[in-house]
Amino acid sequence: MRRIPIAPRDDWQQKVSSAGLVFHTPEDQEMDRPYWDESACYEFTAPEIDTLEAAGTTLQQMCLEAAEHIIDKKRYAELEIPAAAVPAIEWAWENEPPAIYGRFDIAFDGSGPPKLLEYNADTPTSLLEAAVIQWSWLEEQFPNCDQFNSIHERVIGKWQDIAQYLSKPVYFAGLDNPEDQLTLAYLCDTAQQAGLPTRSILMGDIGWNDERQAFVDLEEQQMFSIFKLYPWEMIVAEEFGPAALDTYTAMRWIEPIWKMLLSNKGLLPVLWELFPNHELLLESHFEGSAPKPRDYVRKPLHSREGANVTIVRNGATIASTDGSYQGPAVLQAQAPIAGFPDNLKPGASRYPVLGLWMVDQQCCGLGIRESSGLITDNLSSFVPHYFV
Repeated sequence: MRRIPIAPRDDWQQKVSSAGLVFHTPEDQEMDRPYWDESACYEFTAPEIDTLEAAGTTLQQMCLEAAEHIIDKKRYAELEIPAAAVPAIEWAWENEPPAIYGRFDIAFDGSGPPKLLEYNADTPTSLLEAAVIQWSWLEEQFPNCDQFNSIHERVIGKWQDIAQYLSKPVYFAGLDNPEDQLTLAYLCDTAQQAGLPTRSILMGDIGWNDERQAFVDLEEQQMFSIFKLYPWEMIVAEEFGPAALDTYTAMRWIEPIWKMLLSNKGLLPVLWELFPNHELLLESHFEGSAPKPRDYVRKPLHSREGANVTIVRNGATIASTDGSYQGPAVLQAQAPIAGFPDNLKPGASRYPVLGLWMVDQQCCGLGIRESSGLITDNLSSFVPHYFV
């Protein structure tokens, strides 16, 4: 694994914009480079890609075992999952309603086994960048090389597989921000390519018809199948949360509600309990359940985008981020630091986090976010890759 400085394409902004990535250079964020950064790329060997693919497949099976364990042992309270959500979670686990995708975030520098940082199994973004934008980049910049990337075909194939279980049209719902809308637009397009009729709606525009006991769109049409890019822990806390739980078995929500168990940072200590010292895991514990080590990363159970993360080394905080996520947390051992020289800032480093994409239980692609600090957050850049 190497980070290689390269010259960006002369017209890269127009090319990525035409492919749908319109916020390639955010104007309202203090970034030291574009979000889509092709001033460098990562080169892997084929054996390294095999290692990453195998890690994703193994971790998926381990996480499913962990979910089964949480359900069997009724460990919901440890993950701060409300009791009202439990019947829907257990129904969804047993009945296996449709699911599409997830993304493991991994620490890896090519010199040791990949290490799981966390699993975004409910609302992962940066999908278009991984599936389409970096593939187009590869075809122009390294046409004789390959890329770990069959995401696009896998997602379309998954929509085709589950089409028979969905009432039509399929609604795509999320918040009104560029990142979420980009991901929703891409997933909506893949569903259309699979032959599904679709409609788009903002989460705030979904209505509840109390007389019909149904969710409705702006035209009062009942909604039966919804892909929502909105976390389940937020849905169940909303005013309409009880209605979503009460009518869960009559709907098709994607991702299904049992994904709450995997996107929760509480998954990490459960995995460590079930698979102690596994080479793909970092030692993790619920805060307060074990003596606090001198070196650790503290993550609130429901934190996202690197918010409210604290890194402690030798008993002192060396990095932290702000945010609105409070409450219980997990303490995770620090992964070996994967730092690479920054081609734009001599003497500085870039720190990548590898996203392994899972579709239909298969690891099918890689996307890389990198930052100037040890915590990957919403100011991190996306950098393409290839392998030889």
